[in-house]
Amino acid sequence: MTAIVTVAVIAPFSLADDLTNASPGEAIETLVRLGLPPRPERSPEERTAYLAQVRTWYEKDSAQWPAPTLDEGVAHRELGPLPAMTHPEGNPADRAVEALGKRLFFEPRLSGSRQIACASCHDPDIGWSDGRTTSFGHNRRQLARNAPSILNSGYRRTLFWDGRADSLEAQAVAVLSNVDEMHSGDEVVVAHLTEIPEYVEAFQEVFGVDQPGLEQVAKALGAFERTVVSDTARFDSFVAGRYKAMTDEELAGLHLFRTDARCINCHNGPLLSDDKFHNIGLSMYGRAFEDLGRYNVTGEAADVGAFRTPSLRDVTRTAPYMHSGLFDIDELLRLYNAGMPNDRVRASNPSTAPAPTKSPHLRPLGLNPTDLADLAAFLESLEESHRRFPPPTLPPGL
Repeated sequence: MTAIVTVAVIAPFSLADDLTNASPGEAIETLVRLGLPPRPERSPEERTAYLAQVRTWYEKDSAQWPAPTLDEGVAHRELGPLPAMTHPEGNPADRAVEALGKRLFFEPRLSGSRQIACASCHDPDIGWSDGRTTSFGHNRRQLARNAPSILNSGYRRTLFWDGRADSLEAQAVAVLSNVDEMHSGDEVVVAHLTEIPEYVEAFQEVFGVDQPGLEQVAKALGAFERTVVSDTARFDSFVAGRYKAMTDEELAGLHLFRTDARCINCHNGPLLSDDKFHNIGLSMYGRAFEDLGRYNVTGEAADVGAFRTPSLRDVTRTAPYMHSGLFDIDELLRLYNAGMPNDRVRASNPSTAPAPTKSPHLRPLGLNPTDLADLAAFLESLEESHRRFPPPTLPPGL
């Protein structure tokens, strides 16, 4: 693991020393040290006055909040509550379909091994993720990427870290059919589910088909996943006018998030994600464990090392982070503060892809430890209350 992290955080500026053999902590410390020096801390009296001022700025309708710090070309999408879920024409909202999809989401017999369910990597008790660096697939095969949470995935325009699926239904088909993941497909789904009379009857009632098939399974899974939506977080309560819902420190973090920390350039709107793709310097370009991200989908040079901006709702429940699953909140805040690493092109670089270009939204910030603590506090305000989500009872059968 050390080599993986070291490559990810190799120095962003002109460094003579190669950090390949440094420990993860040493590499991160080097990157942070080369960033801007932290700005001065406020005195206790200044801090008290500042927190009071921030509260007056934000205890009002969000349309009257201070102007955000946005780069040229970035549209202002204010943070706020989630809208109503929309459904595709080919899979309208239907409670019977959703109920069937819920059972199938927890059904290991969808997989080729009869041992892996969607919930294996998207566990409701772990923020609809799996808490692993990267997930296990068929026959305990180690997969290449961290499993993103499916919470609020129905709002997304594209799915997967690289956006290669344009709907929840397409995403379900891709995972089921992947030999390294669920090792299934239409033939397996038909064979396994037709052995279970209760499913045959359910698919006849819900879809009017003689036997279960991959198309109907994908529709049911997509319908269920659109019901997996964040409950009200303390941030949402604050925006709704219940101003005691957030602490002074969380509000200071909100202000930083929208201004000096520059987070809102990419983490904006109700999901706190622009749903776009950015290279933040963690692609391992030209090294072991290289992951070119969106480039593998589009072939466009601008997409080398770019990954979809994750939502920050319930982010504190879905560690570890990034497509590699190698980071915690503290590490990421410090890396963003330092401006994130640049990928270094070397003569021995084995990559066949064009050289990546890091997002221009990233730059050294010079935030101090109190600022970083306030940002972390704000992220905690985005977490919903923990809900019990018992798995459904599955029908007996093989």
